[in-house]
Amino acid sequence: MIKNEHEYQVTKKWAEKFARSIVTVRQNEEKRQNDPDGWQLLQDSYHSQLKTLQDELAEYETLISHDPNQPVILDLDDINKLSTLLIKARIAFKLTQKELADLCDRTEDQIKAYEEENYNNATFLDFLAVIDALGIQLQSGRFCASLDEFYKERLAVARQSDSFGDQILTSS
Repeated sequence: MIKNEHEYQVTKKWAEKFARSIVTVRQNEEKRQNDPDGWQLLQDSYHSQLKTLQDELAEYETLISHDPNQPVILDLDDINKLSTLLIKARIAFKLTQKELADLCDRTEDQIKAYEEENYNNATFLDFLAVIDALGIQLQSGRFCASLDEFYKERLAVARQSDSFGDQILTSS
C-alpha cells in the first residue's frame, strides 16, 4: 500500500522500470529460443509485479482525488489488513498525520510510528481512538468513514491555529 507522495513517486519509477524490462525481455529472441520456459517465467513475473504496482498506484490516485467532504467506502477482503483502512481514510480525507493526531489526542510521532508499522505497535485504545476520529463504521458489510461535525470543527481549529503559527514564523 502506498502511504504518501514519496512512496507514490518511488512506485511510479519502479513501474516504469518493470515496463521497460518487459519490453527488453520480450525482444530477447536468444533467451526465447534457448530457454522458452525461463523466458516465459520472466515475462510472467515482470507482468505480475507491474500489475501489482499499477493497482497500488491506481488505489492511491483514487484516494488522493477523493472529496474529503464526502464519506469514503473502503472494502476489506482480509481482517488482518484492517489497519490499512485507517491509513486509506486519512489519505482520502486529506488529513496530515499531525491533523489526525490532533483529532484523536495523540502525537504526530505516534501516528507516524503507527502508520509505519501498520498499527501493529498501537494499543487497542489507540486503534479505537483513530477509528473514532475517522468515523469508521461497518455498514452493510462494508466499512464507511465519515468525519462527524465534532471532528470537522476540531480539524478547522487545528488548521487555523497551524496557519496562524506559520504566519507568525514567516513574518519574524
